[in-house]
Amino acid sequence: MDRVIAKKKWTSKRIVTIAGITAIALLILASYYFTSGKSRLNVDTERLTISEVKKGPFQVTIAINGIVLPQTSIYLDAQEGGRVEQKYVEDGAMMQEGQPILRLSNPDLELNLANQETSVFNVLTQMQIARNNAQQNTVARLNQMAEVDNALKEAERVYNLNRKLYAQKVIGSQEFQSAENTYQYQVRRKKLTEDIMRQDSSTNKIQLQQNEQSYLNMKKALDLMKKKVGDLVVKSPITGQLTSFDAEIGQNIASGVRLGQIDATSGFKIRADIDEHYITNVFTGLTAKFTLVNKEYKLKIKKVYTQVVSGHFQVDMEFVGEVPQNIRRGQTLQILLALSDETQAVLVSKGGFFQSTGGNWIFKVSDDGKIASRINIQLGRQNPDYYEVLEGLQPGDKVVTSSYENYDKMQELVLKKE
Repeated sequence: MDRVIAKKKWTSKRIVTIAGITAIALLILASYYFTSGKSRLNVDTERLTISEVKKGPFQVTIAINGIVLPQTSIYLDAQEGGRVEQKYVEDGAMMQEGQPILRLSNPDLELNLANQETSVFNVLTQMQIARNNAQQNTVARLNQMAEVDNALKEAERVYNLNRKLYAQKVIGSQEFQSAENTYQYQVRRKKLTEDIMRQDSSTNKIQLQQNEQSYLNMKKALDLMKKKVGDLVVKSPITGQLTSFDAEIGQNIASGVRLGQIDATSGFKIRADIDEHYITNVFTGLTAKFTLVNKEYKLKIKKVYTQVVSGHFQVDMEFVGEVPQNIRRGQTLQILLALSDETQAVLVSKGGFFQSTGGNWIFKVSDDGKIASRINIQLGRQNPDYYEVLEGLQPGDKVVTSSYENYDKMQELVLKKE
């Protein structure tokens, strides 16, 4: 007789299926729990830098390097080329204005000077000859004029006498007409002689003026040539220190080659390189400061060089007030240049956090100092020490300003002391 077998409710297959579903549900619940909550990380406070937000004076400044330069420098360039024959001083010497530095030789230039002197002498000789000829011609014309005057007077006397005698019927018309013709001839002769003398005088004057102008032009050329030869002796243009001077005996120097420079001892200026990013913010009159031997000194921009080279432009700064003692040319100074006026602002210290957050958020420490929570902030201007806080923080808040390299995915930091 057949027997009814009861069907099992908890088979192995059902148990495995239920266990799998339960495991998946638990996994989903765990995932939801851990992702929906705040991610935390225990951090030793010794590894963090915690700074207090404060309100105080703020000024946009940038750190730049400045080089000490003389207030006035004049470059020494060879006006004429030549061979170095003699050095009167060495590099670094203190020079007086007009003091010789070195002497060059240039045979071609010296030969040209001799030829120019000969030319000027020849022109001067020709001028003297022309002047003598003009004087002799004038004397001859004056003698001729005297003879003409005398002949005219004699012809006039005979004419007047014959006119009376002719009126008295003492002489005939033929004799009177001859005397009249002679007189008229002498009148025309005198007029012609006077015209010739005026023309000769004008011609002589023009010729003398031309000769004089020619002589003056050649004299100027000679003076210029003498100056060029004189420039073979290089002299100090001002009183100061000779620097960058490296010419050697026997060296051939081309015209225009820089021989060195003279640095005036009247004062110093500072020349600094600034990143081109700030070129629109930098102008004359901006102030700066630097510290030397625990003392602060002030500067002011007096000139901006707008040409950008290798991503930088240059400025010249002058001292305002006291100048440091024993400062030297070529010395490097660490300078803070102010790009704005000083104002009151909420400030947070600069630190490595900015590289991870871009200034958009920061870890703020709770009042009890146990938790640092991530909050959104907005930063504004900056200087080498601080960021200006626009939103998100108040004076007295404490924040983590060190690097977030290992914490940038965390929502909270649990602060512990080991």
